[in-house]
Amino acid sequence: MGASVFLITPPFTQLNTPYPATAYLKGFLNTKGITSFQSDLGIEVTLALFCKQGLQELFSLINSQPAEHSDNITRIIALQDDYIQTINDVILFLQGKNPTVAHRICKRDFLPEAGRFAQLEDLDWAFGSMGTQDKAKHLATMYLEDLSDLIMECVDEHFGFSRYAEKLGRSANSFDELYAALQAEYTFIDRKLIDILEKHMAAVQPKLVAISVPFPGNLYASLRCGQWIKVHYPGVKIAMGGGFANTELRSVSDPRVFEFYDFIALDDGEAPLENLVAHVEGHKALNELKRTFAIIDDKVTYLNDKACGDYKQSQVGTPDYSDFQLDSYISAIEVVNPMHRMWSDGRWNKLTMAHGCYWGKCTFCDISLDYIRLYEPIAAQLLCDRMEEIIAQTGQNGFHFVDEAAPPAMMRALALEILKRKLNVSWWTNVRFEKSFTRDLCLLLKASGCIAVSGGLEVASDRLLELIQKGITVAQVAQVNRNFTEAGIMVHAYLMYGFPTQTTQETIDSLEMVRQMFKTGILQSAFWHQFTMTAHSPVGQHPEMFSVRKETEEIGAFANNDIVHIDETGAEHELFAYGLKKSLLNYMHGICLDDPLQKWFEFKVPKTKIVPDYIEKALLEDQYAPAKPTAKIVWLGKTPGVQTITKTKKGSSWEVTSLTFQNRKEKANISVNKEEGIWLADMLEKLSVRNQKTYTLKDVMDSYAAAGLEDFELFWDNKPVNSLYKFGLLKL
Repeated sequence: MGASVFLITPPFTQLNTPYPATAYLKGFLNTKGITSFQSDLGIEVTLALFCKQGLQELFSLINSQPAEHSDNITRIIALQDDYIQTINDVILFLQGKNPTVAHRICKRDFLPEAGRFAQLEDLDWAFGSMGTQDKAKHLATMYLEDLSDLIMECVDEHFGFSRYAEKLGRSANSFDELYAALQAEYTFIDRKLIDILEKHMAAVQPKLVAISVPFPGNLYASLRCGQWIKVHYPGVKIAMGGGFANTELRSVSDPRVFEFYDFIALDDGEAPLENLVAHVEGHKALNELKRTFAIIDDKVTYLNDKACGDYKQSQVGTPDYSDFQLDSYISAIEVVNPMHRMWSDGRWNKLTMAHGCYWGKCTFCDISLDYIRLYEPIAAQLLCDRMEEIIAQTGQNGFHFVDEAAPPAMMRALALEILKRKLNVSWWTNVRFEKSFTRDLCLLLKASGCIAVSGGLEVASDRLLELIQKGITVAQVAQVNRNFTEAGIMVHAYLMYGFPTQTTQETIDSLEMVRQMFKTGILQSAFWHQFTMTAHSPVGQHPEMFSVRKETEEIGAFANNDIVHIDETGAEHELFAYGLKKSLLNYMHGICLDDPLQKWFEFKVPKTKIVPDYIEKALLEDQYAPAKPTAKIVWLGKTPGVQTITKTKKGSSWEVTSLTFQNRKEKANISVNKEEGIWLADMLEKLSVRNQKTYTLKDVMDSYAAAGLEDFELFWDNKPVNSLYKFGLLKL
């Protein structure tokens, strides 16, 4: 199993699906003939810990260390035999391999229950319509969370399912605390990690280990991996890259970091990794590396060979998911939020429609960094080729497009290509709620398999949306959300509070906008985040333009991204966190939608200034926008059944064309003038999504006139043709 490069994702990211960075890089290395092996150490450590043997070792360790425990942990220790006896069944169930145990789990007398179960909401309220499997998944997740609490209190305070030692990694301006933690003895979790790493290193025998660190919660484990490899494989070089490096380590200067890694690479990893492989194999000098930090003469030095360009998206290959233990991932339901549930439940293949962000103006976002700033879409045909390759490799046809914001034109092209190829896929992505998402585009996306979108409504206030430079208004967001919802696509909104200069009144008015969106049924899921100033965003680079100031101008020797700032004109933002989140939990379940906003806060808040029917009125504004002559006309439906029928009335007779339309749910029939009907049946065949040629509304009008028919608008906008929109006639 030897390979030139060993690609690692350290613990912990998601448990339900591999984080895609190493799959992208492995796909690229394949195009260069460079052998590689990849491992998601997060799922491997989780499975080594949460199994019968792992829990026996864990409880044995805890039992050997007499200590005072909280009541909750005392209860878990008392029930240790029940945990050891049930753990394998629970993991198999969450892997989808043991579905019948759901009935026993739901009876609430099979699994031991500790503190997390006391926090359970009324399960029938949350899962009443969701069935036994989902309810059991939620209960099984609470059971694992109880065990997580045990680990944190007794053996490793830094443990967490989707993050590990995140506090140590988050905004660690100084490396001191992390460095001290790394000099301590291995924790129980560390030992599990190193056991697995040791086996992989012996089997792979790589020349280069490339560790992807997407989040602060992966940092500590990545350093532990580097530390062990340095001691036991001193000839093997170690490179670190990924989202954490790209945002936090752009000004790293502490040489101690390089006791754990030889190199830290920034931004798109393909070209830097290719150069590192060439360097390790002796084909490139150190100064030929691209966007890479290394130690030269005891000093951290940034190397960036300008002669070396980056690869276009069409050149980077198809993500390769081989080596991952794809049938071992765990589907959990931790919270009842429907979008968060999609994140943690089910296996999603990850792909990108475009590199970077086509909008690239939001003032809270790191738009100065290349991974957002450099926008480059991928052709729909190539994207579908990659989807087909990945389906063949993984056996999974669910896709999560992990774009900053998927471009509407790209989504349209992708949907048409999926339909042309008759691919059965389910997909979801992140969007900007802009007016391009018309009713018809949303129907097309739904037909191609789009099941959900998430997007930033951010601060639901037009003044602040302008300050953010989001390029949208609240009314526009409402209209777009209605279009998605009516097409049957779930909508999740990212909400933000605490943007510079945001007042208490604006926070309450934002909440009122959100309440009205849930009340009108155009929003199904949402989540509030508190604003964070980052170093590479316009707010972080020019705080004075947003009436805030940095607490300090010092640049740390290690991580630099999150910046503590002082907002003298805004509200006390932290006060609102609990009330905003509590209101959302209720709104998502359709509860308390008519209650006064004061209900959610334990302190006095102003009355909203937003009129109670603001969103309702906004939804009436854009209902029937006429199509432009350049609009593409597409027919998604089947070929209609066509008959010529003679009709008689008061002694006279005439012929009409009867067209019968069938879809999966129903059938419909329209009758029109004979010549118009013959033309329409022929035109629908041409407009079919299966044809390569696309027609505009003007093309359709010209064809109608060329057939010698009169008054196109009267025919096209009349009831018979209008009824075809339900059966797949779209203006795009």
